Formats: sequence, structure tokens, C-alpha cells
Amino acid sequence: MKVDILGVPIDNVTMDQAAGLIDKFTASSKCHTVFTPNPEIIMLAKKDERLFSILNEASLVVPDGIGVVIASKIIKGDSLKERVAGYDLVQRTMKQAAHKGYKYYFLGSKPGVAQLAAKNMREMYPGIQIVGVRDGYFKKEDASDIIETINQSGANILLVALGALKQEIWIDENKHLLKNIRVAVGVGGSLDVMAGAVKRAPQAFQKLGLEWFYRLLKEPTRIGRMLVLPQFLAVACFYNKPRK
Repeated sequence: MKVDILGVPIDNVTMDQAAGLIDKFTASSKCHTVFTPNPEIIMLAKKDERLFSILNEASLVVPDGIGVVIASKIIKGDSLKERVAGYDLVQRTMKQAAHKGYKYYFLGSKPGVAQLAAKNMREMYPGIQIVGVRDGYFKKEDASDIIETINQSGANILLVALGALKQEIWIDENKHLLKNIRVAVGVGGSLDVMAGAVKRAPQAFQKLGLEWFYRLLKEPTRIGRMLVLPQFLAVACFYNKPRK
């Protein structure tokens, strides 16, 4: 079941259910797209028709930000069960990767980050197969070579960390060319966290849904982006779902 958040259909699943769906996707015969929008991305989708369409057509869309869950309680109708953070969802798949046969390819972030992320994940999850990495600094004309490398790697799960909008568009444009990829996930800054270049909020902040506040304390310059959250919740208060 999906929950309408400002026109974007969010899958009403728990973390366990989302991980279970990804497992089913890997056993299928086509590429499935997985996106993890937060309030900022949903607000962007309201302005960008292409992003709006990509999210509406995705195989799985989970609520990355606690603000999305709060909005579901404000808007009349079904409420989302829980926050399903993109980073945590990927980690959940990695915990079972060795015996499930998952093979990952990391695409994105600054030079060196994907390599370090792969090294750290191999140490954290013995037996995990990370069969290729590539940084996110490439030109559009490099896409065919990158896709060929991904196809030759044998990966069936692709993590794309190119930032909001760019990563969603890249996945949407190229999913039909990814011969062996069964799950393509837009992961934002997850590779930076895996590499240790960016630290997540302490567990106490995570449990209270205050990761955004922790990031603001660490990076006061993010205040402009953080203002999207109250705007998002204000829009949710007056949102009327389209009649079926």
C-alpha cells in the first residue's frame, strides 16, 4: 500500500518489509528502481515534473526523513508505519549479502570515496561482494563506458550517489541498459558515510528523528536547506489529495 505525500506515492513499509522487497527484486528478471525521498526531495518533485514522474514510476519509494512520516500523520488518510532511512536500508541488505548472493557496484561521490567505502564495507561484512566502484565525476559522454563496466562487473545491485535529482535522472535514463542490475538505488550521501568522510548523528538523535538538527549543529550553513522542513509541513497541512 502507498501513502500519498504531496502527490508522491510513498510505500507504507517497515524496514524489514523494504529489505524483503529488495531481496525479491534481486531474484527477478528486470531492473527495479528504489528511491528514498526526504522532505527536500518531495518539495523539489513538486516543482520538477521529471523528478515527480520518476518517483511515481519507481519500484519502491521509502520515507527517508522523519518529516515525511510526520506529514503522513498530518494529511488525512493512512499514516506511514515508520521512517526507512536509505542508509539503514542499504546496510540491512549488506548484512545478508554474503549468503544472498548480492553483488554491489558503487557509483558516485568524490574520487577515492567509493573505493574507501568498499574497503570499509568489506571489513564490516565479511564475504560481501563489491565488484566495482566509480566516482561521480564524469561527463555525460562517459555514460556508455560506465554502463559497460557495470554490466561486465556482474553486479546485481547498483548504488548511485550523485545527489538528489541527478542520481534519480541518471538511473531513469540508463536502467534499460543495465543488463544484470536488478536493483538500482539512489543513495545520496551514503557512500560518504560508509567511507567515514561524513559521520551520522549519534543513535539518540536518530531515535528521536533529530538527525537533521544534529547536521545543523555541525554545519550551520545548512540552515537554508533546513528551512524546507517547516515549509514542507505547512504545505502538508493544507494538502488535499486528488479525488480518485
